[in-house]
Amino acid sequence: MSVLLDQQSRILIQGLGNEGRNHCQRSLAYGTNFVAGVHPSFKGGDTFESIPVFDTVAEAVASTRPNVSIIFVPAPGAADAIVENIAAEVPLIICITEGVPVHDMITVKAALARSQSRLIGPNCPGVITPGANCRVGIMPAHVFTPGRVGVISRSGTLVYESVDQLSKLGIGQSTCVGVGGDPIIGTTQVDVLDLFNKDQETDAVVLIGEIGGTAEQAAAAYIRRHMTKPVVAFIAGATAPPGRRMGHAGAIIEGKSGTAGAKIDALQQASATISRSPATIGETMDRVLRENGLR
Repeated sequence: MSVLLDQQSRILIQGLGNEGRNHCQRSLAYGTNFVAGVHPSFKGGDTFESIPVFDTVAEAVASTRPNVSIIFVPAPGAADAIVENIAAEVPLIICITEGVPVHDMITVKAALARSQSRLIGPNCPGVITPGANCRVGIMPAHVFTPGRVGVISRSGTLVYESVDQLSKLGIGQSTCVGVGGDPIIGTTQVDVLDLFNKDQETDAVVLIGEIGGTAEQAAAAYIRRHMTKPVVAFIAGATAPPGRRMGHAGAIIEGKSGTAGAKIDALQQASATISRSPATIGETMDRVLRENGLR
């Protein structure tokens, strides 16, 4: 059983605008199983790429029983779309949308706390499980190969970069998760570390963090107390000037806790192996796997 996605994943797509249609087509070509769509410019009974389209998420869920949804709804309506999926009891919700207001996400977090749904994102590249040919998001599928290394990242671009390095070294991936870079997200680095730690198909983990917040310190605490598998970590933004937003809405340094140095120190103390450059993530994992008898 893979982390989050597998061959039994049945996907609902909400938001069939230009971006949604584009990535839906790419995911279909990869082998992803879309069972339903929802978009206001379609009427119930229409189809897109042979996918039946419904007027509401509730109708789509009742008819096709998806266990995963992906949301491409624009930022002003994204929180409502997430809550609609929570109300329909979709187990896994992945929201790609960037720029969802923080105030809206407070409402979403409250709804999640009362539910059994899991949210990935928002402002994330999604999730991909190469061995299941299941791509739910915007990741470029051609760089991924099936294997036994899990990848967790706040940055979408660095997922692709690190995975490309791993694949070129013959190191495949079990599942790759972009958790998103906003201040309020559904699933944290710690949550995904725990999933990988329990996953029998994952031998080691790449953790890609960045400046801002204290998520990586929380991840370090989990690694120190619970992680039984080797972790290679890279923290982006080491040269960022203090107090200035850099990229993601969550990437702002507040005191020493949000600096790259503080995060690296915490991860080192937790026995994670640090890659000092994004260009050495793959070779660092290669060395760690060999040292642990995993290659």
